[in-house]
Amino acid sequence: MRYAAVVVDAETGEVLFSRRGDSLRYPASITKVMTLYLTFEALSTGRISLEDRVVISARAAAQSPTKLGLPVGASLSVSEAMQALAVKSANDIAVALAEKLGEGSERRFAAMMTLRARELGMVNTHFVNASGLPDSRQVSSARDLAILSRAVLRDFPQHYSLFSQPSFTFQGRKMNNHNGLLWRMPGTDGLKTGFTSASGYNLAASGVQGNRRLIAVVLGGPSNARRNAKMESLLLTGFDLAARRDRGERVQIAQASFESEPAPVTLMAQVRSDTEALAPDRVVLTSAPAPRNLSGFEIVDPASSGLRQAGRPESGRWSVQVGAFKSQELARKQAAIVQKLAPAHFSAQGRAERAGTSWRTRFAGYTETSARAACKALKSRGQPCMVLPPAA
Repeated sequence: MRYAAVVVDAETGEVLFSRRGDSLRYPASITKVMTLYLTFEALSTGRISLEDRVVISARAAAQSPTKLGLPVGASLSVSEAMQALAVKSANDIAVALAEKLGEGSERRFAAMMTLRARELGMVNTHFVNASGLPDSRQVSSARDLAILSRAVLRDFPQHYSLFSQPSFTFQGRKMNNHNGLLWRMPGTDGLKTGFTSASGYNLAASGVQGNRRLIAVVLGGPSNARRNAKMESLLLTGFDLAARRDRGERVQIAQASFESEPAPVTLMAQVRSDTEALAPDRVVLTSAPAPRNLSGFEIVDPASSGLRQAGRPESGRWSVQVGAFKSQELARKQAAIVQKLAPAHFSAQGRAERAGTSWRTRFAGYTETSARAACKALKSRGQPCMVLPPAA
């Protein structure tokens, strides 16, 4: 398996390097970053508190290692559960937390994960569980996991230190963080490792040098050591090139600056878990196309289901969405970034629209053709973008 990787500027979202960045891969335990993202979101809205109890169900207790191994009926606090995911990567606790937030159903919570991924612009991602345990339907990409990592930093900086916590002590047991890069590379402070036999060795990481933060994702490493070495090399090269550019040097940040020899990749088969072969939940997808390899729940397109009457497309009434954020300020900031990256396609004033607990950044006044061209231009710069018809 050849690895996939991206390096992204955390402030602007600019992609500095991409190798098979949109290739479908198994995220393994990096999945837990999204589980934690939704947990942070529930904390911010008051749905749960850090002291609330998370109870271990029979299904949670039956999960494969890595796990805490608590018996059925035992419980731990939300704060302890978050640490168990970020540091220990405990699969049993991921399921228990998913059941708490998903009204008793991990499957429902996985649907919530996928929909939030769509809102964030993770167009190649589909979740079916909260842990990242093997399932051939659970896929993502290096680019999507970088988008998720950036969203955690941007939306919940108060919780980000969880990912740099060196150890977690629970009931007298001390468990060390799996991310060895925390000790190997100064300035690295997160995020999450992952491994299954089909995924290879995965790592989403972030680090700071001076006033610049980079995010990098490596998927499919052949070993823990070689994955860490590749990650360190990518981050160091990214920092060096960015610093030279900041000094005024004419530096073309290109793949050749990092390495060479691209090649396609084919997904390996994974054992599929069919422990929940019930009728799929019906989830309304409101702002993005359905992900690839769908199964396990039904995505309902409002335009074709009668949930919303789609009007006839009209010239100049199409729009594009370039992100969903936790605050109006962040949504407006994204609008300014987009206008700077692709001014020819985003000359109009962007607007921040409230949607539940999120703020969406949208630009209007397009025809269908110009909207698709705008999104194509923006995606080429590593930014999320979705085309919206007049009825959206």
